[in-house]
Amino acid sequence: MEKFVTLVPLFPLLGFLIQVFFGKKLSKTATTIIGSGVVFASFIVSVLVFISQGQATDGTVVHVFNWISAGSLNINMAFYVDHLSSTYLLFVTGIGFLIHLYSSGYMHDDEGFNRFFAYLNLFVFFMIILVLGDSLVTLFVGWEGVGVCSFMLIGFWYKDHANNNAAKKAFVINRIGDLGLIIGMILLFVHTGSLNYSDLLGGGFAKLSNSMTSLIAIFLFIGAMGKSAQFPLHTWLPDAMAGPTPVSALIHAATMVTAGIYLVARNGELFIHSEYAGHFVTVVGIITALLGATIALTQNDIKKVLAYSTVSQLGFMFVALGMGAHTTAVFHVITHAFFKALLFLGSGSVIHGMGGEQDIRRMGGLKRYMPTTEKTFLIGTLAIAGIFPFAGFFSKDQILAHAFEHNKIIFGLLVFAAACTAFYMFRLYFLTFHGKFRGTHEQEHHLHESPSTMTIPLWILAILSIVGGFMGIPHAIGHSFHLPHALDNWLSNHNIGDPVIAAVSELNVAMEIVLGIGTMLISLLMIAWAHTIYIKKNTPVLEDHEIKDGLHILLYKKYKFDEFYDSIIRKPIDALGQIFKVAFEKAIIDGLVEGMGSLSTWVGKGSQLLHSGRIAYYLLTFVVGLLALISLMF
Repeated sequence: MEKFVTLVPLFPLLGFLIQVFFGKKLSKTATTIIGSGVVFASFIVSVLVFISQGQATDGTVVHVFNWISAGSLNINMAFYVDHLSSTYLLFVTGIGFLIHLYSSGYMHDDEGFNRFFAYLNLFVFFMIILVLGDSLVTLFVGWEGVGVCSFMLIGFWYKDHANNNAAKKAFVINRIGDLGLIIGMILLFVHTGSLNYSDLLGGGFAKLSNSMTSLIAIFLFIGAMGKSAQFPLHTWLPDAMAGPTPVSALIHAATMVTAGIYLVARNGELFIHSEYAGHFVTVVGIITALLGATIALTQNDIKKVLAYSTVSQLGFMFVALGMGAHTTAVFHVITHAFFKALLFLGSGSVIHGMGGEQDIRRMGGLKRYMPTTEKTFLIGTLAIAGIFPFAGFFSKDQILAHAFEHNKIIFGLLVFAAACTAFYMFRLYFLTFHGKFRGTHEQEHHLHESPSTMTIPLWILAILSIVGGFMGIPHAIGHSFHLPHALDNWLSNHNIGDPVIAAVSELNVAMEIVLGIGTMLISLLMIAWAHTIYIKKNTPVLEDHEIKDGLHILLYKKYKFDEFYDSIIRKPIDALGQIFKVAFEKAIIDGLVEGMGSLSTWVGKGSQLLHSGRIAYYLLTFVVGLLALISLMF
């Protein structure tokens, strides 16, 4: 296994290097084969690594080279392979390959085609390092690497100033979260003497006091809040939709934003034994789930609806983590990767067919022109709405079951968020694919289905969105029909599967069925409501200037978080910067620099008087200097 593991990150790194050094000489076909092929090779090796884990109960450390040795701090570049990391590898590389393949069609006419594939390969490399790293330091390398790649990919079309602003916004907000992660790592090292998972999971966390456990866990979670777009650090993710659609699918749906989930799940023992961290994670997750779901109700940009949906679904995952249901959270990460990547790629197919249009108010009736995109998009929509037997039903139902066991108020709030999800997703689906076309005649004339390089990944993800949920059949139902909860059985052979840490739902059969059917019926009612409004009554979507209702304005303006941050953070900092510019930079720094220049000029002009060209004057100066030296000596 050791010889296989190092190949997983090596392949995409080689792909990146080839694109960087030889990209301009490669044809687009060669770029596609190399860029997609290296990720597919990583996927094949990941499958072998996954199979090799078998019934292993402990993680395996694969040493690569010695890296940092300073005092008691010893960090090796090494990989930690266990059931959790090998599971993450499968969908990071698998979905990564599908998105690379999709990109070959979506980005075919873009002048930066080779550069785009280089960035994608580099991103996959850093994501693999994040997942495989055997210590928090190695994880942090991948963590920052995907942040840099995200910055480059969001601002890929850098000639558009709005894209550059979105890239900078994502980078800055993520740095805020990263500061919390760094502080948590420092505290963890000071109090345990190690940042290696094998040490921490092997008793290192037990060295911490109760208060220090909570403090470190909260700081680590702050890092996760930035990367996984949790309130109040969530505002970067919707703006990140400025990048090409494959970027949205890969980074902001399937992989990078789930890095925060991985961080908490990997250090699950720390969070489980913290007195306050679990409550903090749960509260933040609930707020985020509700914020994302309610804002998505009113958005008209097809990608921003999906972006706020991602924010909301990440909130669901963190609620599960906060309640200690780590297996369930990882389950929803996997199913969400399937159907959200499908939805983003489906939206990209729509945008491709519409010639770049993203406003759903200018769409409608696309079912006739894009049947494959419509069918696969419907499957993704049913999955995220939690309709049986699609993948989202199983994973979301188990989060709701945990919430029901844990706290009825939390359960009620999550059911409301799930109901909103069903409504806004079918609002999006109906306005995009049904009714009459509302765009221009020119757009309608050019409507077409996407090429096979784009539709094949859609069908693969659609199939996964249908069958993926059966890896996590609820225990109550599974016991009755002798069907295993495959994912729980798999992760139970790892630390995350400790009964205390995994905490899969143990509701009885009757209650499990009632909850599952009940929550699905609520979703079906919301779908019917959306159908009545947008299909039967054909209610038009208001233009921006037509929105008068206060609540509608508040949701459409995204609760005005950006305006609030502008008022209390950006504008005061800009004003302070202006003060320093005038009072400090110009008066002191510039004054000092200009003063040194003036002094040099004055000294230069004064020294000119000594260079008169008269030999008698030079002899006099020589004698005076000699007498001065003799005087000093005696």
